[in-house]
Amino acid sequence: MRTAGIRLGLRANAGQFALLVALNAFVGAMVGLERSVLPLIGKDDFGLSSKSAILSFVVAFGIAKAVANLAAGGLAERVGRKRLLVLGWLFALPVPLLIAVAPSWWVIVAANVLLGLNQGLAWSMTVVMKIDLVGPRRRGLALGLNESAGYLGVALTAFATGALAATYAPRTLVWTGAAAIAGLGTLVSLLFIRDTGAHVGEEQRLRGAAVASTLRSAFVRGTVGDRVLRACSQAGLVNNLNDALAWGLAPLYLAANGASITEVGIVAAIYPGVWGLGQLATGALSDHTGRKSLIASGMLVQAGALALLVAGGGAFMPALGGAILLGVGTALVYPTLIAAVSDVAQPVDRAQLVGVYRFWRDFGFVVGAVLAGTIADAFGSGAAIVVVAALTAGSGIWVAATRWGERPPPLRRTASELLAEAQRRIAPRLDPAEAFAAFGEGAALVDLRSQDERRREGIIPGSIHIPRSVLEWRLDPDSGFSNPHIRLEQRIIVFCAHGFSSSFAAVTVRDLGCRSSTDMVGGFAGWKAAGLPVLELDEAQELSEGELPGMGAPASRENEKEAGWLSR
Repeated sequence: MRTAGIRLGLRANAGQFALLVALNAFVGAMVGLERSVLPLIGKDDFGLSSKSAILSFVVAFGIAKAVANLAAGGLAERVGRKRLLVLGWLFALPVPLLIAVAPSWWVIVAANVLLGLNQGLAWSMTVVMKIDLVGPRRRGLALGLNESAGYLGVALTAFATGALAATYAPRTLVWTGAAAIAGLGTLVSLLFIRDTGAHVGEEQRLRGAAVASTLRSAFVRGTVGDRVLRACSQAGLVNNLNDALAWGLAPLYLAANGASITEVGIVAAIYPGVWGLGQLATGALSDHTGRKSLIASGMLVQAGALALLVAGGGAFMPALGGAILLGVGTALVYPTLIAAVSDVAQPVDRAQLVGVYRFWRDFGFVVGAVLAGTIADAFGSGAAIVVVAALTAGSGIWVAATRWGERPPPLRRTASELLAEAQRRIAPRLDPAEAFAAFGEGAALVDLRSQDERRREGIIPGSIHIPRSVLEWRLDPDSGFSNPHIRLEQRIIVFCAHGFSSSFAAVTVRDLGCRSSTDMVGGFAGWKAAGLPVLELDEAQELSEGELPGMGAPASRENEKEAGWLSR
């Protein structure tokens, strides 16, 4: 039964969608406050020298966020999307207070546990709710907008804290900014966001009945059971593994090589800034090109970016170039991975499978922080970056080697969309003058109109009448009913009354083997308006008794002896 008043699509849900985009910018801004200065706070304010100890805040954040992602996926259908979104923001409210009064580094680590819970619940729900609203057809675009807003929020606050840290105490910048953002995010979620559970029900109705999996079966499928989901999970983990390095270790690496705190802030902001802006294009691009190529190439670009950071020895300009490349690579990967997971999920399973993927992706923070910190303490930061670059390249190769299934077709497409696709396939279409010239060079003009239309409006001299209903049979030489007066080796130009249904017919003619077939813009009406030759249909051109439609010879030409009209 149809859910009353519920429509899928970006345009139909533009208001709520825009609100969720803005809200996700706030979610990202909470993390961006820490992005450029928190590792330096650990070193300068708390006297930490061990890279592993400093990166403990990333480990705590990653574990909390990964677990929250998994829990959110399992609870979304039972508890509701909006309730989990609000709960995520409630976890953020104590974070600024803990950072402000922290007497030791471990209180900062505890604050990052709450921040991880905030990110896992709030970001997960903004992602899932946008997917719910738009349905399958614009999924990549929706995720690109979502992730773009989030990481532009990261970039702006990372740049702001880095720029202001030379004037104000870094810890003060973090906690005051966090207090404002957390309060605003909580209010918007409570007062203005509506739950999207009904949209899930509507999409599932259109897809057909299905029963939601258990969280356990979804976890097994998303981790090892499905080859595409398996490839996505490992790529997501490795992506955030190198993001943990960029967040926790790169600022220390740059500072150790002489970079100022402002330069560290610029590099820390450029990376998520390029990442955020790039996703405006890459999410939508994946709807057209497919997911696999963008994911594999993005991971390889990330590996190259990390290699450039090491090759530059921590100097500012190579680090800036590496940050730009890392942002480009991550923009190719980030929204595309979630879209790929959503492609293979039933609507009622989507929140759980996205939650499983996001669990493994954000567990990459844990793996990356532990791995980078351990290697950096033992062999130096440069060695840690090289190892992570190699793992990132291997992840891209894994995705490239994975056999990818076809994306499911959209549940519904409009007639205008189908027509636009057909006309792209048969391009270039010909205007009447071009069709006239092609006919003079030996092309066949095929009239798809009904006999009644031909009686009323007239015919084109020399055209062959094959009604649309029998076109395939009359052009296929293997059908046993092909028209003997036309060959697939000719260039075939089909036309109808006004140039719409002929575009669909031309696609069929191409599929039958006439690769140069196309149609005429404007159809017969356009031909007539251009002042090109038109004849009345005479009795000799009517079907004789027992004759099959579409088997006749070309219509006679006016002034056949001179065929002067062809020289117009």
